[in-house]
Amino acid sequence: MLSKLKGKRPDALIVMLITAVILAIFIPARGDFAAWFSTGTKFAVALLFYLYGARLSTSEALKGLAHWRLHAMILTCTFVLFPLFGLALYPLRFVLGDGLYLGLLFLTLVPSTVQASIAFTSIAGGNVAAAIVSASLSSIVGVLATPLLAMLLMNSDHVAISGSVFLDIAIQLFLPFLLGQLTRRWVGEFAKKPTTKWLDKFSVMMIVYSAFSASVVQGVWTRVDWWQIVLLVVITALMVAFMLWVTDVIARKLGFNRADRITIQFCGSKKSLAAGLPMAIIIFGSGSLGLLMLPLMVFHQVQLMMCTWLATRYSRTLGLTSS
Repeated sequence: MLSKLKGKRPDALIVMLITAVILAIFIPARGDFAAWFSTGTKFAVALLFYLYGARLSTSEALKGLAHWRLHAMILTCTFVLFPLFGLALYPLRFVLGDGLYLGLLFLTLVPSTVQASIAFTSIAGGNVAAAIVSASLSSIVGVLATPLLAMLLMNSDHVAISGSVFLDIAIQLFLPFLLGQLTRRWVGEFAKKPTTKWLDKFSVMMIVYSAFSASVVQGVWTRVDWWQIVLLVVITALMVAFMLWVTDVIARKLGFNRADRITIQFCGSKKSLAAGLPMAIIIFGSGSLGLLMLPLMVFHQVQLMMCTWLATRYSRTLGLTSS
């Protein structure tokens, strides 16, 4: 069971993102190549969300919505409690600087993960069917909720977001997702194959390379000190720990059973790098992403490590794996 997490191997997405960052530092995209690569990234993002749509079973999703209290709880954690946490971190703006703080705030606005939430829920003995529906629902709601929250909470002298972002989101994310649903009958099985998951990772890698290249060309990274990165790791670890704790406490007080509490805990404490970065590049543009993406990248790795430990602990408690 634990082999699903591939605990002894580095996360493939993180390895690819680090590779993209290194390439951007030494060989940043410039001029005509940067413009061409940016266009290619938009097509990759559209393909990413087309595959999301093709993988989601409409009938299973509608059936799973019957467990509405659980889904409402997870969506509240993802799009209400998390953003409130992000706002509460405002004093860190004077320590980390505007770029990193706004990156922290943005990570609290993005949807929950899909694959990781389901995998951890399964290993911990939670309600897997509910996790599948809830994680998928979070991605769908996030197409509207994330840019809306970003507009309400992040508009400032440093970040300007116009209403046209909703049209861009609809064209680049929701339309491909809808097309994936409509063509699922023919491409659904292919979209579920493990090989297509690498398309997800390469799409995100392209986004990171494009945005980091623009940051390097603009000299953004000369303004970041090593201690700010260390502090960012500590802060994101505290964020994950707090959300794991509070989701469990609230779920207990609302009377959910053990399996549902595990589902709420793992789905309600996650943030999706694969969905968040495509949204960021549409909302802010690759040229202005800069430090905004770094907190989400750090959070992704921290949540994987901490949730691996917690899922293993739950699994051993249930006797699902040997100690």
